[in-house]
Amino acid sequence: MPNPLREKSGGRMIYTVPLIVFMDDVSGNISKQWNKHHVVYMSNALLPREMLDQEFTIRFISGSPHASPMELMQGIKDSIEKATDDGIIAFDCSHGGLRCNYFCRTCKVGGTTAEKKTDKGYSDIFKSGNLRTPEDTRACIKRQIELSKLSGGTDKVNKSVSQTGVRDATSTAIVNRLLELGKALRKKTAGKPTMSEAQVTARLEHELESLLGGRSVDDCINPLLRIRGLDVHKDTPTEILHTILLGVVKYFWGQTAYILDKGHLLKKFQCRLESVEKDGLNSPTLSADYIVRYKGGLVGKHFKSLAQVMPYLIYDLVPRSVLDGWVMIGRLVVLLWHTLIEDTESYLVRAANLPTPVKGAQPSEIERPLKWRETQAAQ
Repeated sequence: MPNPLREKSGGRMIYTVPLIVFMDDVSGNISKQWNKHHVVYMSNALLPREMLDQEFTIRFISGSPHASPMELMQGIKDSIEKATDDGIIAFDCSHGGLRCNYFCRTCKVGGTTAEKKTDKGYSDIFKSGNLRTPEDTRACIKRQIELSKLSGGTDKVNKSVSQTGVRDATSTAIVNRLLELGKALRKKTAGKPTMSEAQVTARLEHELESLLGGRSVDDCINPLLRIRGLDVHKDTPTEILHTILLGVVKYFWGQTAYILDKGHLLKKFQCRLESVEKDGLNSPTLSADYIVRYKGGLVGKHFKSLAQVMPYLIYDLVPRSVLDGWVMIGRLVVLLWHTLIEDTESYLVRAANLPTPVKGAQPSEIERPLKWRETQAAQ
């Protein structure tokens, strides 16, 4: 059976064009006064890599100080589908975040706190679990809407989010309204007859129909879960800025700075950092005075530079376990910051093996390994 687009093209050449869609919150003011806007930009991912960073290849699509990210994304989805394009890099996959028992947006790795503290549970954190699918996620969201109509709905919904890791920002308003109304209807008031559970359920069903406004439940959940040809769980990149630099590197830096400060070794560390050769570094942002003075307020560029030199600065200042952790971090950062991977199979083997020694090198139990394994799931 021929591709329907080939028939539609009338014999013209068909190109599959992957799109890079970027959404973030920015300030609408030129001054330092923060004026939050959600904005969407788009780039053609087929362009040469050296051109993708150029401003003229990035197109502004939409922006608003009022609309939520998912409302903007609904419009983006509709526009792309009108152009008969079925693929888009996504902003969100209706995941509840790292605080959930099942904390990965890509797979179903995790468990209760007690399970993750066991040897097997801890080891499984560093492995990929069963992959999530848009169909399963939609089913979980619909289940949470149904739970919001039951007695004790708040606890039931929160338990579902914790156990599944699914939380949908688009349908949150519906869930919250049903929970709020359910509490009001079930509240016992002196002098007024208490509504039966059947009456409460009927009232909540009517309220749900009113909230839907003639639409189906599918139309009121995350639009990215309904784009043909897109698996929002697997087809979105792992962002290494927040996962690595502002994740594990930031945590190790905080622990290391505490050890140095407690041992009155920050001055010695600052002298070594000031003396280190910076010419060979990738992104050399190593102002020793600034880093030591504002050690609690560093950003990604500082952590990227520190990760490349820390083992040479602290080799005799911290416990061996902390030093081993920084050695592994340095290897990880070097491995991840590649714009071109020549041998994918070899690369994935090296990346998968990196976290193994780190598990024994973590300096404190407060350093949780959840973000390390996001790289595994992305593979």
